[in-house]
Formats: sequence, structure tokens, C-alpha cells
Amino acid sequence: MDTVVMTTERLNLRKMTTEDVQNLMQIFSDPEAMKYYPSTMSEEEALGWITRTLGNYEKFGFGFWIVEDKSTGRFLGQCGIIAQEFDGADVMEIAYLFVRQEWGNGYATESAKACKEYGFQSLGLQKMYSFIDANNSPSARVAERNGMHVETTTTKWGKDVFVYSVSR
Repeated sequence: MDTVVMTTERLNLRKMTTEDVQNLMQIFSDPEAMKYYPSTMSEEEALGWITRTLGNYEKFGFGFWIVEDKSTGRFLGQCGIIAQEFDGADVMEIAYLFVRQEWGNGYATESAKACKEYGFQSLGLQKMYSFIDANNSPSARVAERNGMHVETTTTKWGKDVFVYSVSR
């Protein structure tokens, strides 16, 4: 089974598997990369993350995808479309998390743009969101480069969050 969902100029986005635990631990075990999440994660928690992602593939047909360098296959991070509760409804969020050593190379923006295009063109979504910690300016810049604008603010995960959105 071909696990590549989409490609960009430099990247492959492919389905996550249980074999990705060590890849994800490059992010989940790094306190700086996980600064805007409640905490770092153990391997067991990473496996839970993968299990939820596989469940999203079953339920929705999409979720977080592994982002790899197209030419080398090197793991860079994850980006995808995930269901997120907002104002009493499930909305689709473009979300991303990358290995800290890969920050600043434009991978998050490139993969987020691919997810936006995929969501609008392949899934027929009319609107997508990104929920970003109010203090996470690098992530906010990715959302802005992806054509998103702050729609409102909310409290989510016990903190102030900017609600970015983009419509088809």
C-alpha cells in the first residue's frame, strides 16, 4: 500500500504508522519543541498519539501525516488536518509539529499549504482553522503565510489561543 498522501516541491507527506514512534520522539521528548503543548511525551504516549491518528484515518480519511524530505526520506515532522472541537462543533484544523533542528527551513509552511490545498480540493472543505497558542509567534507566522487570519480568540487547553481561519 502506498502511504504517500501528497508531495510538494521538497516534501512527502505520508500516512503515520506505529513504526514512527522514534521519529515522533524527536519532537515529543524535546521540551523546546513541546513548549506550547501541556508537556513532553513518553514513548507510550507517542504510541497513543499514533493510535488516535490511525483512528482519524479510519473515521475521517485523514489526520496527521509524517513529513519527510523528498530526496533523502529524512523525518522532518508532522502536519495534517485534524478534527478539533470549537464552538460546539467539529471543525477541521491544519496542525503541524516539527523537529526543532528543522525549524526555519519553511517545511511547516510548505506542508501546511499542501494540507490547505488538499482540504479544499480533495476533501471539499469550505473552511479550515489553526488553533495557535497566543505566545507562539513562529506558528502564527506559518498560519499567516498559509493565507489564514485571526478570526477570534478562545481559551483552549487552559490557555489563550488565537483562532486562525481560511475559507475556500
